[in-house]
Amino acid sequence: MTVREFVLSELGLSRGLLTRLKSLEKGILLNGERVTVRAVLHEGDTLLLETEDFDTDVNEHIEPVDIPIEILYEDDEVVAVNKGAAMPTHPSHNHHNDTLANALAWRYKQMGIPFVFRAVNRLDADTSGIVLVARNRMAAFKMSNELSSGNISKRYIAVLDGVLEHREGSITAPIRRKSDSIILRECCREGEGDYARTDYTLLCENGTFCAVEARPITGRTHQIRVHFAHIGLPLVGDYLYGKEGQCGMKRHALHAYKLSFNRPSDGNRIELTADMPEDIKTLYSEING
Repeated sequence: MTVREFVLSELGLSRGLLTRLKSLEKGILLNGERVTVRAVLHEGDTLLLETEDFDTDVNEHIEPVDIPIEILYEDDEVVAVNKGAAMPTHPSHNHHNDTLANALAWRYKQMGIPFVFRAVNRLDADTSGIVLVARNRMAAFKMSNELSSGNISKRYIAVLDGVLEHREGSITAPIRRKSDSIILRECCREGEGDYARTDYTLLCENGTFCAVEARPITGRTHQIRVHFAHIGLPLVGDYLYGKEGQCGMKRHALHAYKLSFNRPSDGNRIELTADMPEDIKTLYSEING
């Protein structure tokens, strides 16, 4: 087959990435020689694709800042970080130099590696836990497809204000943005919002609060927070959908503690775990007795 056919069908790369490779001097090398995508491959050939980022790809608006972060896993394709609470994932209004993107930009600048921030999953600023970031275009494209296909498993620990009626279950309710807010989301009738489903299992309860493992099957904005508020059990400390400052919490009680994914290049399954931070660990212990 041709290079084009191999790259698109066998490697599963995007047409956009293929276009970029065609524009680079050493973007596509066959047995050490530059070729076009029409070149035909044969058994024993060596095909080299230049998928790494260059200095010119780096976003100049993401300032490298020396912020301590906990690296859970890292290879040439992805890096996983245990993000703390009160840290936005990426720069936004009023958050230009205190984000996970700033911290990773600093890390790779010190290594002399051009870095483009490509988050595979995102967490609200006050949600702690695992964030997976792709380190090149090829990995980003493949991980995006994995996420869309449901092959990236995400599990959270959430502490709820109230007690569940059943030990396990599923919340299936469409979610939409509230018409009078750019931040708030709400559940709505079918056909009026995006399909959303959250599965859960009770971990412990004390008659007033309970802790659950939440497994979002879809990935809507504020999904876990909105879904549990929808059934009358908002997250403890949730200033948007529950009671701010509840139980001494300075944020909502939600931690992304487990994530598993298939490594882009070889499909090997990687499973990562992030310990509960002190605030949620303390709350969990009080509920668990």
